[in-house]
Amino acid sequence: MTLAVSVRLDEETQRALTLLEATGLSRSEAIREAILSAAVSARRRQALRAEVVALEADEDDRREMLEVAAFMEALRAEG
Repeated sequence: MTLAVSVRLDEETQRALTLLEATGLSRSEAIREAILSAAVSARRRQALRAEVVALEADEDDRREMLEVAAFMEALRAEG
């Protein structure tokens, strides 16, 4: 099943669409590709946020991070 969508484009978005169409994509292909690309980026950001939350909750990792930071600071102070 396909879904038709209507959008209003501002000047910047229209220029971007024109640029994509200049690569040989049809208007529909360019829009579909842009939406899929945005979705992939959103999933990556979401996965990264989840990883950050997991690392922040890992007490062993946090302790090791603080130890490494203290060690690096000690090295810097000696030089």
